Amino acid sequence: MFPICFILFFLFSSTSNAAVQDFCVGDPAAPESPAGYSCKPVTKVTIDDFVFSGLGIPGNTTNIINAAVTPAFAAQFPGVNGLGISAARLDLAPGGVIPMHTHRGASELLIVTRGRITTGFISSANVVYYKTLKKGDSIVLPQGLLHFQVNAAKIHSVAFVSFSSPDPGLQILDFALFANNLPSPLVEKTTFLDDAQVKKLKGVLGGTG
Repeated sequence: MFPICFILFFLFSSTSNAAVQDFCVGDPAAPESPAGYSCKPVTKVTIDDFVFSGLGIPGNTTNIINAAVTPAFAAQFPGVNGLGISAARLDLAPGGVIPMHTHRGASELLIVTRGRITTGFISSANVVYYKTLKKGDSIVLPQGLLHFQVNAAKIHSVAFVSFSSPDPGLQILDFALFANNLPSPLVEKTTFLDDAQVKKLKGVLGGTG
């Protein structure tokens, strides 16, 4: 048997030599990589890096979708960098909608705190799962699948969402199709829409081609 003092010395040495880091507060001024932002020097980290107050402020819903998203991702909330979590606030005025979109890097948990919101997702087998949620209801939206939110109330509706990544990513389907310079004939061919519809949508969303 090994003497107990040798065992304790071995355990202490292994622990003290391990590369342990409590956190990696992101430096948004540095380049972002697939692993996130570079770590801010620990000597420059403050409690404010771990606090975000923006989710208490209603977003501006005066826009084409009558809705607003206030993100608390690594770029806005450096303390979540590297921790596998982030959050956002959704504000939907009457008639508001968050169009079909995906988050390539995260699953989403949505909790309604005011009004009613119809939300759901489409599976890779094209099966639709959706429901109208009231205050206190929540739903999970799996990573990478198309999903949406629509205000189902006559009042301003609010939801808070959490993500399983500090940078969930975002691609909005309508913008991907109609807010870029993809030539209209290709959009028409791939979407089965006619020329007038494609040009109308490009005009509304700022696309060219």
